[in-house]
Amino acid sequence: MVRGRKKALLAAANKPQDNPGISLAGAVDLSSIKHQVQAEPGQAGGAPSAGGYVIDVTESTFQAVLQTSATYPVVLLLWIPTDDRLFAMAKKLGDAINGMKGQLQLARVDINAEPGIAQAFQIKGAPALFALIGGRPMPILEGLPSGEELTQITDTLLPQIVQLAQQAGVTGTAPYSGDPDADADSGEGADGVDQVPPEHQQAHQLAADGDYAGAAEAYAQVLEANPNDTLAARERSKALLLARSGNADVREVRAAAADHPDDVDAQLAVADIDMIGGQIEDACSRLLDYLAAGHKADLEPVRKRLLEYFVIPEPDDPRLKAARRRLSTLMY
Repeated sequence: MVRGRKKALLAAANKPQDNPGISLAGAVDLSSIKHQVQAEPGQAGGAPSAGGYVIDVTESTFQAVLQTSATYPVVLLLWIPTDDRLFAMAKKLGDAINGMKGQLQLARVDINAEPGIAQAFQIKGAPALFALIGGRPMPILEGLPSGEELTQITDTLLPQIVQLAQQAGVTGTAPYSGDPDADADSGEGADGVDQVPPEHQQAHQLAADGDYAGAAEAYAQVLEANPNDTLAARERSKALLLARSGNADVREVRAAAADHPDDVDAQLAVADIDMIGGQIEDACSRLLDYLAAGHKADLEPVRKRLLEYFVIPEPDDPRLKAARRRLSTLMY
């Protein structure tokens, strides 16, 4: 029952963090897979597609997922996307996590295509569900849940994972990766929102794969061709932010900033943590307060970092307007 799995999850959360408990030993028996469908995810009759806060993961991108779980919690679904018995579970999990607006990310692994990941988690078959916090896996269930169990997971256990992550200092927001209900043929989502522009595709994919430094460089190339591309500017700033601080230990960064109030690098690092966590006002105020405290010699690195931050929120965000006005005042 989920009640027992919940206890296992809570127990795993208290284990030492230096032992993730993943081993490449063990085998996965995939010989008896039935209920296969031919449709691709997102097609009629197929599995629900990725999108929003739901991503598909391969062995080449799995390490990035482990690393980003130090910034925001991840729910890992080991499944078979051609097995129609799993579609309802995948959809309900995806809908629930998308409804949490970045508090969690759902990372899905096709264990047929990526047997090495399944072997690392020592599962015997699909589906299996784990929480990842700070790179540590915490088992939720193995085997197809009943409707009641699945409801317990989506309604009760997912919020508890967020709470456990917050207690561990993992408070960031997962990146949004596009409309999961997008119509691939029209290039628009169900609500008419445009999808990723063609010239952004390479950078967008690098970010989705966890290569934030590469994504930032790719977005910079887009901006060279079109300096007025505000979407590329925003995504580049987000990629730079995650490349710098996406894997930082939140508690260590905050402790360093408290211990070294006159160190510009320490203050920039903790401001990054605030931005990743969606605390825009805190991030900007911290750096502006630093300048106001007499650190005008550090004006240029602080100004540059703030200009990166300023393109991330919506242009009419009141927090942004206030920070811009204060920066202008402090510069002169």
